[in-house]
Amino acid sequence: MKKLNLILQFAFAIVLLYLLSGCNQPAQKEEPVEYGPRARTYELPSVPGAVYYVAPDASASSDGLAPDSPTTIETAIEKVVTGDAIILRGGIYRTGDLVFNQGIVIQAYQNEKPVLKGTLVAQSWSKVSDNLWVTEWDRLFPAGPESWWDRRRNEQFTPMHRFNNDGVFIDGQYLQSVGNIEEVNKGTFYVDYGKNRIYIGADPEGRLVEITAFRKALYRTLGMANNRIPDKKGPVIRGLEITQYPDTMVHIGTTVLAEDGHGRDIVGTLIEDCIFSNCFRIGVFCNSDSMVMRNCRVFNTNTEGLYVVASQDILIERNIFEQNNIEKWTGYYPSEVKIFNQSHRAVFRENLVTNQPNSNGVWWDVGNHDAVFVKNVVSNVSQNALFFEISDGAVFAGNLFVDCNHGIYVLNAANVEVYNNTMINSRVEFSRNNRGDQLGVFGWHVTKGPGVEERHGHVFVNNLMYVSGEKNTYPMLQTQQSASLCERLSTPHLKTLNNNVFIRGNMAGENKIPIIRWAPYPDDDCRIDILSPEELSKIIPEFCTECQYFENYQDPLFADMKNNDYRLIKAFPGIKTATKIPDRIVELSGLKGTGKPFPGAFAP
Repeated sequence: MKKLNLILQFAFAIVLLYLLSGCNQPAQKEEPVEYGPRARTYELPSVPGAVYYVAPDASASSDGLAPDSPTTIETAIEKVVTGDAIILRGGIYRTGDLVFNQGIVIQAYQNEKPVLKGTLVAQSWSKVSDNLWVTEWDRLFPAGPESWWDRRRNEQFTPMHRFNNDGVFIDGQYLQSVGNIEEVNKGTFYVDYGKNRIYIGADPEGRLVEITAFRKALYRTLGMANNRIPDKKGPVIRGLEITQYPDTMVHIGTTVLAEDGHGRDIVGTLIEDCIFSNCFRIGVFCNSDSMVMRNCRVFNTNTEGLYVVASQDILIERNIFEQNNIEKWTGYYPSEVKIFNQSHRAVFRENLVTNQPNSNGVWWDVGNHDAVFVKNVVSNVSQNALFFEISDGAVFAGNLFVDCNHGIYVLNAANVEVYNNTMINSRVEFSRNNRGDQLGVFGWHVTKGPGVEERHGHVFVNNLMYVSGEKNTYPMLQTQQSASLCERLSTPHLKTLNNNVFIRGNMAGENKIPIIRWAPYPDDDCRIDILSPEELSKIIPEFCTECQYFENYQDPLFADMKNNDYRLIKAFPGIKTATKIPDRIVELSGLKGTGKPFPGAFAP
């Protein structure tokens, strides 16, 4: 709870910044941004069909047609057809594998708090020794890695037992798995699959011990379910908490990645004001055109918190995403949010992505077009905060990145426009290689993005880049390619690079650190280190003619950095560096406000 309060305090500070900020246009009043689930009292949904009420302690024989005579959620799922609604009374539902294929509403009752749990309480324990207890358990979920996982390279970091999907929780805290009884301690568990036994190292007496028992919570399938033909309509899910599942918690659509398929088989999924947590694979998997996910909180997931596949025209807004890859898998490409395989026109705006010590943040991967990433806050991401790979066309504008390894990483992509972002100890890289000359491990995937000779056309304008402290040792901006491609790819990655501000604070020593590492450049290693904007302008005259660099800058800079107020003070000498941004970018980003152009995401 303390961590959540800190996150919300940070979010509130950023909300105030965005309300005070804008770009190029007269001031317009904006509604405050509210991240994560909102306190709601739900009215009954206006649906043409039946409304079924369910409760954790209900009888399956009840018809469920009134709040005081609820049925079970399992019974309601079997009954509903398109146009019906399921209204959940508050309490804990220990259930799962609820399969349906109709366009239904699943919603909390008024302001009550329904919680779907994929665990059962383990009550029968036998003491093996002073530090070891065992229980019999027959609901086990053994699993393994995908075929492309490189066991030889990664098993020393990610032992095979981590790919099993069983989970054990003591007083709500998940334990990590181990490979044998000898390794068990108070924070771990071991599963003997041959004998259906689970061992823990903490005394269960007086503790709530929960063990996973249902694979998924809700599964909207494309196939037959409950003797009904699927109707191609997505569900509406509101006000639920879903937690402690071994596999995907909410699964919308198929897992089969057709080369040219999209999410047309399920259209219009809406997920609002929900909490998804403590899952050992994927929080929410969605293969649905016109999907909206709004005001949810997703945390403690493993491979992905949200995984969108082959879906067009989606909107992800005002959510909180944190702590993905809780089992610390290596070689598995984890990402808190992954938008994958020809998911066109995906908009990701006004979200908070934070606390990712073992994961990427948001990753567009393979064949996506026309991405929009605007007015988000991304902080404390150990890998890539925003990763755009093998895709074509994106706008990244008005975002704040704080303490991320790569704030923005663009790889083998084309036509990415980056405007007015504030990068605090978070570098930017545009990179390309020869992937795509031949099909690789993932087959046709790479063919859905720009070809090797098409990976250019990027724009980098009006960005504010500030580094200090331990991270003040690397280039703030890098364009990268191998020396073997220097003659073949001799034109720049970017078509426009100007009006950016680069700031290094509290530098120690006299070593000069480049602000830009630039490729291609005609020398042996195809790159050159750039120490000032003027140096780049000498190489490419149209680049960085209006950029500014401030080295070892010690004067006042931000309004209140300690409290996450990253507005530049008006006395900062680089305040006039920025240029007017295109109306199209203003419209997509929502950066409308007062006064003259400014660098970064926030108006001074």
